[in-house]
This record gives sequence, structure tokens and C-alpha cells, in this order.
Amino acid sequence: MSQANGRRGTASADDIALLSTCARLLFENGETTRWTVREVERLGEALGFRAALFPRWGELNTRIDDAAGTRYDIVASAPLGVDMRKVTETVDAVDRFHDGHIDAATTRALVDASARLEPISLVRYALMAGAGAAALGVIFGAEHLLTLILIAGSAGAGACLRRWLAGISINPFLQPFCAALLAGAVGAAATRFGFSSPLLLVAICPCMVLVPGPHLLNGTIDLTRARIALGAARVGYASAIVLAICAGLILGLSLGGVDLPVSGPAPAVSLGYDVIAAGIAVAAYGTFFAMPWRALPIPILIGMAAHASRWALIALAGASVEVGALVACLIVGTVMTPITDRLRLPFAAFAFAAVVSLIPGVYLFRMAGGLVQLISLGRAAPFDLLLGTVVDGATALLVTLVMTFGLIVPRMCIDYFYPPYGDPPKRNV
Repeated sequence: MSQANGRRGTASADDIALLSTCARLLFENGETTRWTVREVERLGEALGFRAALFPRWGELNTRIDDAAGTRYDIVASAPLGVDMRKVTETVDAVDRFHDGHIDAATTRALVDASARLEPISLVRYALMAGAGAAALGVIFGAEHLLTLILIAGSAGAGACLRRWLAGISINPFLQPFCAALLAGAVGAAATRFGFSSPLLLVAICPCMVLVPGPHLLNGTIDLTRARIALGAARVGYASAIVLAICAGLILGLSLGGVDLPVSGPAPAVSLGYDVIAAGIAVAAYGTFFAMPWRALPIPILIGMAAHASRWALIALAGASVEVGALVACLIVGTVMTPITDRLRLPFAAFAFAAVVSLIPGVYLFRMAGGLVQLISLGRAAPFDLLLGTVVDGATALLVTLVMTFGLIVPRMCIDYFYPPYGDPPKRNV
């Protein structure tokens, strides 16, 4: 058990620093708010006093109740990134300390080591970005090898650009904007030379790997748990990134005088190609989120199974894209919730990685392109352009909503009806 054994001690400066560091590592790297709060409470219990975390966008406020009274510790923090290695290693250190397997000094050393973890290598990052974007190209109907090569090259170059920009600027919107700008310019050049597909997948697919799904999911979870301010801030942050991606993509295409087409049907893809490509896309996103190698097969297998169910519903049962996405996400949410809870892994990052290939980026970016064309043409815009823009926008919005619903509802139901799944597992010595 913990060191506290029911008594309440006095929190030292080192204890408070450990609490703040753990809270910041979890909050900033993709853990859900509920689990972040719970880990701080468990760590305070192990240290011998009561601790309560009140997270807000931009700061973490920890209330400490000990023998000396009630105090507050406030640190600046914003949930801008996702790094599952930092989350899993921090949670593991807290678990081991809470169970009495290590002392406070060792816990501090482990947590400090987690904070110092380096990003994944640039080579792996760029290769997986290219592979993930090319896999999305297969899913959305890219039929020629040259198209896939261009998609992979553009996404890999964009990953290198993002890593370089991360070293010179802390602005979180500059990286996706510039990567999308590069993708748009490559897509425009490919179109000019006749190497692009009708849906401009060379431009769109590298932008799809930039979509901040975990932030959107965590924000929606916060909203459903009545953490309105934090949830709205998370969703607003994710929406601002998407806006930066759209702006960069459209600007890059405009450099070559190319417009995004609206409401174009995607070619049918065979089940084998669809499922394999979905697995590659999940592996790529697992890399982006610094997912531990031992955990990577979990979302890959679940994501491939979910994508196969979606393909069967659409191709065999004639279901709509929205229904296929809903069923696939319900499967992922139901299976992933107990797995991530028992293995102490971040739900939002794992769940999003498993359904990344369902993100309606094609519809979203085509809607943005259609809006720009409507503004430039004014009253001379044809009705088909207006209709196509509305259809793309409605489809993107509905698919996003049903995906969020499908992932979150199983999570909420399991937490409510089967609370033992949400309890930390007991460790065997």
C-alpha cells in the first residue's frame, strides 16, 4: 500500500514539486483530465497528504491539505502535445510508488527521466509520416504508384519541416500551417504536370496526418464531464489547428493556380488493401504519438478490425459513410476502454490512432476550398459549387460528430456501469 497508511503528514517542497511535475507531464502529453486528476490524488495519498488538482487551460492548480493546513501550488501548463512514452512512464512510476515498491527519491528520479525523454528520431518520424499519408491515399482511392510516392515524399518532407520549425518557434500553429503549405504546393505542381488524381490526394493526404484528433477527443470528453471551460479550450485549440491546415493547403494550391474539387466520388477499394492500409495508418499515428513498441499492436489490430467492419457496411450493406464510421468507432470505443484502463494507457491517443483513417479530412479540405471559390466568384458561382460545398461540409461535420459519439459513449457507459475497469490495477511483486 502507500506510505501514508491513513496518517496525514506535511508536504515538503520536493513533494510539491513532484506532484506538479507529474500533473504537468500527464496534462501536456495527451492523458485525459479524469485520469490526470486521479493520478495526482493517488500520488498525494502515497506521499502522506491529500492533493486535489484543478486543471485549466494554461495552468494547473494543486490544492494540498496536510498537517500544516491548506496550500495551493499553481504552475503554467497547456495540453499542446501528445507523447505516450512520457505518460506511461510517469503513470508507472506513480503506481510503483503508491504500491510501496519504490521510495519517493526513486520516484522523483523516474519522473524527471520521463520529462527528459527525447522525441522519436527524425528518420522514423519522416518515414512513418510518409507511410501513413500513402496509406490514407490507398484508402481514399489513389490508384497509381507515382501518386503514392508523391504523397509519401510530400508527407515525409513536411515531417522534417515540422521538426525543424519546432526547434526555432514555439507557436503551435506554425508547424501544421507550413507542412500543409508544402503539401499544397506539391499537389499543385503534380496537377500541373499531370501526376495528380482527380481528388487531389497528393495535396490532401499529407494534410490529413496533421489533424489533431486526440485534442478533439479529450476536449469532447471534458465537455461531457461538465468541464466546460477546459473542454471548450481543447476543442478550440484543435479547431484552430484545422483552420491553419486548411489555410496552408489552400494557399499552397493557389501558388499553382489549382482549386480543390468539391463532392467528387472516391473509387472503391478492395477489402484487403483497405484493411492493410488502415493498419499502416494506425502504426504511423502511433509513431507520431510516441507509442511504446509493446503497445503498438493493440491499436493496429483493433483499427484493422474496425475498418473491416466499416468496409463491409458500406460495400456490402450499402450503408452511408456516416453509419460506417459510427459502427467502427463504437467497436473501437468499446474494446479500447477496458484495455487502456487496465494497461494504464492514454485513451484519447490510442482510440484516435485506431480510427485515424476514418477522419473526414477529404470532405473538410474540399469544403474549405469550395468556400474560397464561392467567395472569389461571388454571385457568378454556379449552383453545383454551392451544393457540393454544403454537402462536403455537412458530411465532414456529421462524420466527426458520429466518430466522437462512437468513441466517447462506450467510454462513459463502461466508466458508469463497470467502475472497476477505471480503478488502477493491482501489481504483483
